[in-house]
Amino acid sequence: MAEEKDKDEKKIIIDEDWKQEAKKEKDVLAAEEDLKKKEQEQTPHRGPLPKGDLAALISMLTTQAFFSMGAFKIEGQEEREPDLELARYNIDMLETLEEKTKGNLSEQEEKVLKDTLNQVRMAYVKMAG
Repeated sequence: MAEEKDKDEKKIIIDEDWKQEAKKEKDVLAAEEDLKKKEQEQTPHRGPLPKGDLAALISMLTTQAFFSMGAFKIEGQEEREPDLELARYNIDMLETLEEKTKGNLSEQEEKVLKDTLNQVRMAYVKMAG
C-alpha cells in the first residue's frame, strides 16, 4: 500500500511538473508575440518598394533635390529653410548619371532623365534666383 501511495505521489509530481513546463512555454510564446506586436507598431507601414531600376534612381535623386529646395514638406515637422547646396549636389548627381550612361540608355530612359533634369534645374533656378 505504501508503494501505491508513492506511485500516486510521483504521478502528481510529474503532472505538476508538466503543468509548470507548459505554463513556462506559454509565457515564452506570449512574450515573443508581444515583442513582435511592439516591433510592428514601431515599424512604419508602407507599401511594396518599387523595382530597382534607372527610373527609380532618377526619382530618388529628384525627390531629394526637390525636398532640399523646400518643395516637399513632411507632415508634423517644422518648416525648414531650403538647402540649395544639397539640392545642387543632387542635381549634379543626376548630371553625372546622364554623362556616365550616355549611349547606354534606351530612348525612353534617356528622355526621362533629360526631362527630369530640365524640370529640376528650372526649379533650382527659380528657387535660387
